[in-house]
Amino acid sequence: MEEVVIIIGAGPSGLATSACLNVLSIPNIVLERENCFASLWRDRSYDRLKLHLGKQFCQLPHMPYPSGTPTFIPKDGFLQYLEDYVSHFQINPRYHRFVVSASYDKVAGKWQVVAKNTLSDESEVYLGKFLVVATGENDEGFIPKIPGLDSFGGKFMHCSNYKNGKRFAEKEVLVVGCGNSGMEIAYDLWDHGAVTSVVVRNPVHVLTKEMVLIGMTLLKYIPRKVVDCFIVFLSKLSYGDLSSYGLPRPSEGPFYLKDLTRSSPIIDVGTIEKIKKGEIQVVPAVMKIEGDYVHFSNEKMNRFDAIIFATGYKTTVLKWLKGGEDLFNDDGMPKRTVPNHWNGKNGLYCVGFASQGLFGIARDAEYIANHINAIVQRK
Repeated sequence: MEEVVIIIGAGPSGLATSACLNVLSIPNIVLERENCFASLWRDRSYDRLKLHLGKQFCQLPHMPYPSGTPTFIPKDGFLQYLEDYVSHFQINPRYHRFVVSASYDKVAGKWQVVAKNTLSDESEVYLGKFLVVATGENDEGFIPKIPGLDSFGGKFMHCSNYKNGKRFAEKEVLVVGCGNSGMEIAYDLWDHGAVTSVVVRNPVHVLTKEMVLIGMTLLKYIPRKVVDCFIVFLSKLSYGDLSSYGLPRPSEGPFYLKDLTRSSPIIDVGTIEKIKKGEIQVVPAVMKIEGDYVHFSNEKMNRFDAIIFATGYKTTVLKWLKGGEDLFNDDGMPKRTVPNHWNGKNGLYCVGFASQGLFGIARDAEYIANHINAIVQRK
């Protein structure tokens, strides 16, 4: 089957790219391995998830949120928005298509994608002038290798398999990872009656969602260094010095660190108050596990019934993409930095790899569609 553009992945990245191409009347096809679009949001996210950024930074191209939509949108509200988006732009992903390989045929000047139809168990071949990798950076949950993890007698899981804390009531639970997912899951566990600890290894910025919204708005008009100073000032006013609770503040600003290291500040949902009250414990890095006991870098150890790894994700693009060395590094992430990260050779593109959330996805999808349109119009 031949199309002008082949898009791999029907998450927000793939949907946004397809919509932009549809607006420009450029034929495209979206291949998705799961049985629905946005499977990460539908099936691999916790119940209390809410978009941490203001809605103006979380909308996809060509379709703002309806009037009356709250500034910070809950998971169900965002999924409804995606439902409306898919319907409005007439996006029709092909589900149950597991991509086995994608390679560029220099003679034909086209990309060849081989996908397995997991319903029929048949292989299908797709040809396209352009290939858009929209599987994103959050494709597969990452659990670090910790000595003795296999000996752990309790339950351990990646946070993509965590829904809520109901089954962990009165259990001793360790959350490994203090990003936004880890901190929010720690709060959810506490809220369901679990005895909760969270691992914090490095200094972190703690902000409210309102502070982030103010900062992102100011960045349109004011240099980042000035915005960072102002937002850190607001954080100090709200939270004070958290170093005595195991949460030292970095010396660099939150937006500088986001651009430099891709790491986001903690957007507090109530976890910090529980830490201050001693209702959620902060512990240092995990060194090893022996049975039900976890040993920490401060030479202390505690017994746990369960461990939740909120340790991020990794991309799987290198498992199936052949010939994308000019665009992707050995970790499957773009070689070039933002904003020059999305365009490779021979009509190869990527979207959802900028570590800038839905805002970055929307921007890159429009860049890609306009770039493809310019090439098509020249021919």
